[in-house]
Amino acid sequence: MDYDLIIIGSGPGGYVAAIRASQLGMKTAVVERAELGGICLNWGCIPTKSLLKSAQVFEYVNHAADYGIEVESAKANFEKVIERSRNVAAGMSKGIQFLFKKNKIAHIQGFGKLIDSKTIEVLDSEGEKKSYSAKNIILATGARSKQLPNLKQDGKKIIGYREALTLPKLPKSMIVVGSGAIGSELAYFYKAMGTNVTIVEFLPNLVPLEDEEVSKTLARNFKKKKIKVMLGSSVESVDTSGELCKATIKTKKGEEIHEAEIVLSAVGISPNLEGIGIEELGIYRNDKRIGCCQKDGDYRNGYN
Repeated sequence: MDYDLIIIGSGPGGYVAAIRASQLGMKTAVVERAELGGICLNWGCIPTKSLLKSAQVFEYVNHAADYGIEVESAKANFEKVIERSRNVAAGMSKGIQFLFKKNKIAHIQGFGKLIDSKTIEVLDSEGEKKSYSAKNIILATGARSKQLPNLKQDGKKIIGYREALTLPKLPKSMIVVGSGAIGSELAYFYKAMGTNVTIVEFLPNLVPLEDEEVSKTLARNFKKKKIKVMLGSSVESVDTSGELCKATIKTKKGEEIHEAEIVLSAVGISPNLEGIGIEELGIYRNDKRIGCCQKDGDYRNGYN
């Protein structure tokens, strides 16, 4: 089937572009192998903010007396909190389905791969392949949790953000490796729920990509909440053979061993660029983006 535009990926970059293109009169399709809405709506910003809201409400309840409200024996139901977060994400994804239907955007389920500048091959869940053609193609494949060589995620004891959003029970202790947006938000949430949290950050400041004043304010807040923060430190290895994870942490003073039920790797994200056909077409890539084609002048800088 021929389209004016095919987009690979239905995250905020993909679905917004699809809706706008359709509104401008383009026959549009989106290739998506998982839930519509991408990581942001399903496994990132939206469900995380839902968890943070539950944590905030719980903290309000625990300090209700400060507002002249008397509340007795309040406790957080961790399973219900997680369930609410997943329901919020599912609702948002269904909203994207509605917008696609309203704007007459085709949803092609499967994994998309570039064949040439006008053709995409889609591998569906049944293992069948089908080709689609389009005058224009947008790559909006998003990213996934970054894995360090010495911190391989097993999904059980060493986890990424996906597992952190769906743990079956509240862990008593957690080591969070990395203090960016993902690490800091989940550290706050789990501490609010009752987990003993330690943050290990390689750089000298929390949320190192933000302004220094933001970092200092967050550090004071975490200290007040009794979240242990280890700056200028790195997790060298994690032994998962026992009941607890034993993390070897390198600090300025030397190596220390810290134990926790869960180690959350939140050291950033990696772009989803593998297997989508860019190498075969001569489109070069680096760690952060896709560049222009080196072989064929028909491809132009902008696949990023």
